[in-house]
Amino acid sequence: MNDSIKTRHDALSEFRCSQILTAARTVFAGKGYREATMDEIAEAAGVAKGTLYSYFPSKQDVYVAVLNQGGKELLELTRAAVAAPGGFRARVAQFIRTRVEYLDTHIEFFRIYQAELGNMTHPAWVCPDFRARYARQMEMLTGLVREAAERSETREAPAEVVACGIYEMTRGLLLQRIMTGVQRPAEVEAETLAEILWRGLKAE
Repeated sequence: MNDSIKTRHDALSEFRCSQILTAARTVFAGKGYREATMDEIAEAAGVAKGTLYSYFPSKQDVYVAVLNQGGKELLELTRAAVAAPGGFRARVAQFIRTRVEYLDTHIEFFRIYQAELGNMTHPAWVCPDFRARYARQMEMLTGLVREAAERSETREAPAEVVACGIYEMTRGLLLQRIMTGVQRPAEVEAETLAEILWRGLKAE
């Protein structure tokens, strides 16, 4: 009996938490971290302010939870894309395409993520999980670059620098997509950027 009650309680808690984070993502995307308030998040979620605080003690806690929710999902998709069969150019294109497609279906998350990623004093960077997730993505790209050089697909170059370039060029593409509202097919944008990178790196 107790296990049954606990299961129902857990399910309700998970639903309520998801409801709050969905609402918070919309509020943060529209107003930014500094201007958003807990009152606005509670109202958007349709819960009492006390209920909101029982799940998240502060606005920073809500914000970090929103970033972590989307970040975990994006990391798993990115890991699968980079691990897919194919050469360097194809796998880089998959990395870029995965992130563009995720942007198109999670625009509010990316408005938050892209706006604050470079702000090292922002509360998101206080969260070890957030920093670790960023590091894992860079490690994946660095490994990809090293493997390509070892197979003589690409010329020798500092793997960490190239990985940073791939990541930041992709980030710039996503930011441009957000700011302009232009939505060319994800495949087209991924192939275009991957071709530019490939031309600069391919072995002679």
